Amino acid sequence: MIEEKLEKLNMTEQENFKRIVNMLLARTYLLEGNYDFEDHMNRTNPDYLFVERNFELFRGYLEFAGFHLERDNNYGVIWLSSDYESNRYKFDKATTLMVYVLRLIYEEEREKLSLNSDIFTCTGDLVHKMISLGIIKRKLPNNTLRDSLRILQRFRVIEKVEGAWEAADTKLLILPTILFVVTNERIGNMYQLIDEEDTGEDEEIEENAANPLASL
Repeated sequence: MIEEKLEKLNMTEQENFKRIVNMLLARTYLLEGNYDFEDHMNRTNPDYLFVERNFELFRGYLEFAGFHLERDNNYGVIWLSSDYESNRYKFDKATTLMVYVLRLIYEEEREKLSLNSDIFTCTGDLVHKMISLGIIKRKLPNNTLRDSLRILQRFRVIEKVEGAWEAADTKLLILPTILFVVTNERIGNMYQLIDEEDTGEDEEIEENAANPLASL
């Protein structure tokens, strides 16, 4: 059945299918809108529309490999998840704390704006928020900031406007995928991690990811 549906796609569509499957396996999330930093507006993502038109085909194909394709039409997010332990990517503790705080910033800013407005912060404000919450006692080393933020960009949690990741004034776009990486049920875990920070304990957080797929 899947093979018959694939054969009905023309050559260009088949190439798009293969490319998007590989992209989902590498980055987990696909967004309906791509933010254009030059024009300061969201543009419809043709890859998202292609998956939406062929959703059952993508889902059926990926299920054979043990992945679940899911979507949320309200926020325009399509993502992969997996039940297999071998497909779990681990965020280190710094990255995990960072993504939790980004979720808090996202919620705070969203209350000030309309639901569909884009949420921005900057590296300096992120670090300041982590310090003010007592999550960290001092600014993280530049290489830690840079590596963690790059990982979050890889999994489509944030996008960078321009500048060095570690620069205080570097502007960050927090994507709506943050709502699915850190669900409401997971927010409480942040306070457990803060307590562990105070006691000197260290813990890597498993991400339900497909080598790598990321979602807490």
